[in-house]
Amino acid sequence: MSDEGTPAIQPQAGAPSLPNLQVVGQYIKDLSFENPGATSNINDRPQIELAVDLNAARMAEADMYEVELKIRVDAKNDAKPLFLLEVAYAGIFRLSNVPDTATQQMILLIQAPHMLFPFVRRIVSDVVRDGGMPPLMIEPIDFMQLYQARVAQATTAPQGTA
Repeated sequence: MSDEGTPAIQPQAGAPSLPNLQVVGQYIKDLSFENPGATSNINDRPQIELAVDLNAARMAEADMYEVELKIRVDAKNDAKPLFLLEVAYAGIFRLSNVPDTATQQMILLIQAPHMLFPFVRRIVSDVVRDGGMPPLMIEPIDFMQLYQARVAQATTAPQGTA
């Protein structure tokens, strides 16, 4: 909708298009909660082990990707299991105007999980609370550091023998 006196904004010819990451959808892909410690008397702070994993995969459409953020929380009290929570939360992202694969990987493994994290954090807190435990608020995750560790591990890993 444009008035005659107001010209529509058009990109200048020859101007590079900016990279764009758009969330198309997000969903719980898998969720598991085991609660053997529901009747336990929790005296001290439980020992919490947190594991994070990321996967990104191209979908059938050229500019669409599924990014999966997996979180595993293993809580124990005096070496007795309290609960085990595993959640795989995925987002469908449209990535455009990013020509090189290395930059695409950085965006998909840093920015995309950063956008998904608040939703996963809330799911973890709610499930743990609904399981009869005090809510668990996961500290923010540095996805840049995870990405750098993954790249470092890939460069130092021995190549397969032929």
